[in-house]
Amino acid sequence: MTGAQRGAPGGPPRVAFHAPMKPPDHPNPSGDRRIARLTLQALEGAGFAPFVASSLRTLEMAGDPAAQAALAREAVAEAARLIETLRPAPPALWFTYHSYWKAPDLIGPAVCAALGLPYVISEPIHAPKRRTGPWAGFAEAAERSLAAADLLLWSTARDLPGLRRLEGARLEELAPFIDLGPPAVPRPPAAGPLRLLAVAMMRPGDKLASYAALAAALSRPEAPEVRLEVIGDGAERAAVEALLAPLGDRVRFLGVEPDPLRLRKAMEAADLLVWPGVNEGFGMVYLEALAAGLPALAEDRPGPRHVLPPPPAGPALPPPEDPAAFAARLAALDADRARLAALRGTARAHAEAHHGLAAASARLRELLSPLARR
Repeated sequence: MTGAQRGAPGGPPRVAFHAPMKPPDHPNPSGDRRIARLTLQALEGAGFAPFVASSLRTLEMAGDPAAQAALAREAVAEAARLIETLRPAPPALWFTYHSYWKAPDLIGPAVCAALGLPYVISEPIHAPKRRTGPWAGFAEAAERSLAAADLLLWSTARDLPGLRRLEGARLEELAPFIDLGPPAVPRPPAAGPLRLLAVAMMRPGDKLASYAALAAALSRPEAPEVRLEVIGDGAERAAVEALLAPLGDRVRFLGVEPDPLRLRKAMEAADLLVWPGVNEGFGMVYLEALAAGLPALAEDRPGPRHVLPPPPAGPALPPPEDPAAFAARLAALDADRARLAALRGTARAHAEAHHGLAAASARLRELLSPLARR
């Protein structure tokens, strides 16, 4: 049966979409909801007609086996409903965004097996170490979903080693992407102290570690004179303020910025995004900066390295946990303002080539069209 036959006569192939962690119609905004919505846009741009097949959320954060069993029962009923609903006119394929050990896809495999649908998962996570412990049942379900998939689309270099351990899995890269918006207005090289921007929530763990790394670099004698604006807030606000206190009035805390247009303006006004990126999957903030024509400096870690343009299109990334090297990179950019200004154009060009909706749609069209024609 062809994709056209599975969809409306003469129309684009229909794609059943499911996001078990957080559906795109969930009332609370988050990065996961944003990516789910962007994926729907990219699928539409690829020439498909995506629809949300189910809004059942299987996320279970507490490690409660009873709660997981209840969700599994809901999923069985939901799958049965969908099988009957979709059977008269099956979609071209089933597309799940993000199946992992805390939010496995408990619906897609059953529906695809019953209706003979191709099954695709983007941003899958394979974590064998979770086979024991409070999420053991969900981890096994997530593994079953990955094993059933015809295609696994990875976006985060950190996830790739685990996925490569899956026997017989077909893995393809779908680079992280966002809606880039209009190009930034070009402006001349900056004068005066470097205008740095950091954008991140102030949470314990990796976020606080990144703030600590940034503070250590900016406090080094090699660091140039800078002005730092910080957008973000959270439980570790006092700790972040203490870390950056040596900068005195050279740092401004702006709090959370929920308006994407104002955040974009802040990025367009800055000279450089500075965020070490400790254990970042890929860091949505780097993509937002590139879209705004803002070069970014991070530590040379897998997440930032995967999305930021390499030299000469972008700054050379200093080694992790080396504040002197980070400060030296800042000093080099401060000393060559013409190059820093030129990096604004290469940042946007890199985003357009690799991380925009158009690039994602082209990639999805390339990978999914052969499946949808089955």
